[in-house]
Amino acid sequence: MSALFEPLTLRSLTIPNRIWMAPMCMYSAAPDGPEQGVPNDWHFQHLASRAVGGTGLILTEATAVSPEGRISPYDLGLWNDRQTAAFRRITDFLKAHGSVPGIQIAHAGRKASTERTWVDRGAAIAPGEGHGWQPVGPSPLAFDEASTEPAELSAEEIQEIVGQFAATARRALEAGFEVAEIHGAHGYLINEFLSPYTNRRTDEYGGSYENRARFALEVVDAVRAVWPEELPVFFRISATDWLSENADDEREGWTADDTVRFAADLKAHGVDLLDTSTGGNAPGAKIVVGPDYQVPFAERVKKETGLPVGAVGLITEAQQAEKIIVDGRADAALIGRELLRDPYFARNAARELGADIHVPNPYHRS
Repeated sequence: MSALFEPLTLRSLTIPNRIWMAPMCMYSAAPDGPEQGVPNDWHFQHLASRAVGGTGLILTEATAVSPEGRISPYDLGLWNDRQTAAFRRITDFLKAHGSVPGIQIAHAGRKASTERTWVDRGAAIAPGEGHGWQPVGPSPLAFDEASTEPAELSAEEIQEIVGQFAATARRALEAGFEVAEIHGAHGYLINEFLSPYTNRRTDEYGGSYENRARFALEVVDAVRAVWPEELPVFFRISATDWLSENADDEREGWTADDTVRFAADLKAHGVDLLDTSTGGNAPGAKIVVGPDYQVPFAERVKKETGLPVGAVGLITEAQQAEKIIVDGRADAALIGRELLRDPYFARNAARELGADIHVPNPYHRS
């Protein structure tokens, strides 16, 4: 039996294999009008084809808790009934074909109001221009020189966003999702609060580690309170800002040590798995990229805290993913770009590894 194709049970949910689809923005939703943020035929085929291809867990792209929480005007959202109903069509199909539907719920923070990645390299859209709006963040620090300076959130506004995460989680359950993942990575709002590089506050949400982690843990508690006890909650984290890892860079950022400490806190607050990525919060950070380059961060969390982890980052081959699981470095392999290239990666991996996998009836001859 291939370790990659052993089921994984978290709480009462069993995921049929360890090949999971990582969240990847499609920038393909309507930017305004009644279809704003609503998943459409593009999103259906994008997610459904990976279910037919045998992927065990399919996580949606970052799905915003409010219009202002979108990365771009073309992102998905889950704050109204129309969006909820459209997602239900997708989750019903995924479950019918053996995959577990998961949703990543998110707020983009200071990195909001940008173009699609293929338009001006995802440049910022200024407030009041086109479909742009005013980004917000823990502190009034723009992501880079070309970005809009965010408005600093008040304590009352922070609590409003905590409530939006809970409301979106409720809608996600109504829409048929079985995993809720909180997006705390890649320089978006929760990551901005966690890191001293982006959080310069002096109130109860800034300064010490405990204060910087407060917003994230409030979101976790709010989501866990409305999410069924029998279903898992994930948290996606950038395990490092890649600042202290660079010997010639003295800027203070979030570190791997912080991640291990925070993972223990997440576990105590009811998080069931840490989806472990890196970077995205500090432009210009030097990142040495290669196969498995982010796996050591997941491995360390798993070994030091016992919290289940997902590994990401240039995992492109079946044997590579199998070895990560066999060696105990992670509990699942989250595949991104390779699943864009090959929606049937899981089926092909099963064939290569000699494993059994669910195949839809019309495809039995293949």
